[in-house]
Amino acid sequence: MPENDIHMADLVNMADPRAVMNEVKILVRLMVPDFPMFRLDRVYHDVADLYGGRYPGFRAYNTEYHDLRHTMDGILAIARMVHGAWGLGRRLSLRDMELALIATLMHDTGYIQSVDDNRGTGAKYTLSHVQRSIDFMRSYFSENRMDEEEFQDAAAMLRCTGLGTDIGSLEFSGPDIGLCGKMLGAADILGQMADRTYLEKLLFLYYEFKEAGISGYDSERDLLEKTLGFYDMTKKRLARDLDQVDQYLKPSFAERYGVARNLYEEAIEKNIAYLRHVLENHDHRDLLRRGGVVNKLDKKGL
Repeated sequence: MPENDIHMADLVNMADPRAVMNEVKILVRLMVPDFPMFRLDRVYHDVADLYGGRYPGFRAYNTEYHDLRHTMDGILAIARMVHGAWGLGRRLSLRDMELALIATLMHDTGYIQSVDDNRGTGAKYTLSHVQRSIDFMRSYFSENRMDEEEFQDAAAMLRCTGLGTDIGSLEFSGPDIGLCGKMLGAADILGQMADRTYLEKLLFLYYEFKEAGISGYDSERDLLEKTLGFYDMTKKRLARDLDQVDQYLKPSFAERYGVARNLYEEAIEKNIAYLRHVLENHDHRDLLRRGGVVNKLDKKGL
């Protein structure tokens, strides 16, 4: 297939978490052929069980935007950045690489409700989900006898996903932990915005914000319109606060697929271009048909 005909959605079936994890492992083994996968595998399966309602003490996820696919979008994005950086000589230790992947798997666990929490959905925790995710990770690390220093470093990385967080005010134990945190912050943004169903899932996000009591969005369409401003903000955040770590994506695609392009940037720009089209005198529900999102909302009477 000619290079110009290759797009990110063609590479991995993002709807299949196992396919995503297989791709993550391929990238890791391109860097470290004998990388020990047992702990990463265990965390992945536990997080999948958590979202699926099979983890002791917790309900299944019920936030349609912040679902397991969103987490898998993030872990593949950070794996690609770590891989691209490795190829350019910025090589993380096995420890820090593993912690970055684990922190990504756990970065939105704060949306999951405990079994005795029957009010509403996990969306009500939108404003506190970062700290709740860190709290879950602290408990998980302790229960699995993982090192306290590892937890502290993973927590520092996870804090970088808070869009209101001043990255410059965070303390990291070393420059590589800071790099991992910035990669995680970037992966959280890029993974979701490059997803083929991003625009459709924004309709779910509106209702998550509504339940959380987040003001400033009057309707589905209002959120879609304000996504254009969010897009501009994320470009500034990547450049100013996250040290443009997305620069590492292009060398990863070049080595893995022979495609010397930043496919995330292309996918996001394509989504934003289509969003502009949708907003030009169209009923957005008529044009946002991927993933069955509109049908789900219709069935809920929303």
